[in-house]
Amino acid sequence: MAARAIWKGHLRLSLVTIPIRVYPATNPAATISFNQLHRVCQTRIQYKKWCPHCEREVARDEIVKGYEFERGQYVPVEEEEIDTVRPESTRVVALSQFTDADAIDPVFIDTPYYIGPDGKVAAESFAVMREALKGKAGIGTLAMHGRDRLVAIEPRGRGLIMFTLRHEREIRDIDAIDELKDAPEKVKAEELALARKVIGGFEDRVDFSKYPDTYEEALREMVDAKIKGREIITTEEPVERPKVVNLMDALRKSLDEASRAKKRPAKAPAAPKRRGAKAARPSRRRASA
Repeated sequence: MAARAIWKGHLRLSLVTIPIRVYPATNPAATISFNQLHRVCQTRIQYKKWCPHCEREVARDEIVKGYEFERGQYVPVEEEEIDTVRPESTRVVALSQFTDADAIDPVFIDTPYYIGPDGKVAAESFAVMREALKGKAGIGTLAMHGRDRLVAIEPRGRGLIMFTLRHEREIRDIDAIDELKDAPEKVKAEELALARKVIGGFEDRVDFSKYPDTYEEALREMVDAKIKGREIITTEEPVERPKVVNLMDALRKSLDEASRAKKRPAKAPAAPKRRGAKAARPSRRRASA
């Protein structure tokens, strides 16, 4: 099934304007979601807006947003007041700065979207922009879902990928973690050298298709079994937590394991066995782009 655009507008760089379409990069249907049911009759639970002061259910038109500026103290804000500060949607992604793609701290990255040209007329100029961005990221702004969004755009395959970015005020300082004060800034040279050898032994190009979501797969199997009236497949109990061992011993053993792993042919990790389960055909998963 062809992807469906969720937004149409223009990508602008100085005097260059390219018609584009924006598509979701993630698939929410890939994970199972649940509703709450009444155990007795299997009816879906409903939630009512209840005012404990008036002791009655409240209609939608009686509800107003409120900001808690002190504990238990609210200032009411009407939708019309919010509309006065909400940015007007200009349907334009305006790029104003460029940087190396790896210069963006991952902590700032929020939601990914794919970008394609809006029509054949825009395809050629879109492709030129894509090629010009190789190794770079364009930083810009976009009015989306009623608020200004900071975005980064990079090439991805034959298209572009756009990440909405968190603003700096949304990022917590890692130094606020008190326990990090116990972690020394300098380490023993022998341990560091061995640790780097271990990392080098496992270093390889990452193939995310080799890391299936075994919990999601087991959950889906269980739900399918219940739908078909079959026996529920239960997962095995988790293994014990690994014991804390001497760092150098663990690094040496890890280095040996990395050496042995390089000699063995690569295999995709097997899904955990489940009690009472019959042999099942392996599910095929599409490799990430």
